[in-house]
Amino acid sequence: VQLQASGGGLVQPGGSLRLSCAASGSAFRFNAMAWYRQATGNQRELVAKIIRNGVANYADSTKGRFTISRDNVKNTVFLQLDSLKPEDTAVYYCYADWFSNQVLMNAWGQGTLVTVSS
Repeated sequence: VQLQASGGGLVQPGGSLRLSCAASGSAFRFNAMAWYRQATGNQRELVAKIIRNGVANYADSTKGRFTISRDNVKNTVFLQLDSLKPEDTAVYYCYADWFSNQVLMNAWGQGTLVTVSS
């Protein structure tokens, strides 16, 4: 399984971006799909996670500003980032997991840089 993330870039505070992550392996039924981020000098942290039935949860710092969604047919997960703040600057990584013979497997995308600056 390979995950390909895209959509990062430079945006001014208060602006918006939309990240996408396409997972290869159309035969897979992915369980959870998520976005994490890692700012320079910090540990990787969960931004938002969505399970197959669409139930999502968010980090407190992103609630009300970010929206995660997924397309189960295209095995793609999206992250809409609104009202961006400089502290949202980080490399954003997508994540997906699935069961294989009752073992939970996972994969990570390569990361896409989001820079929020005036």
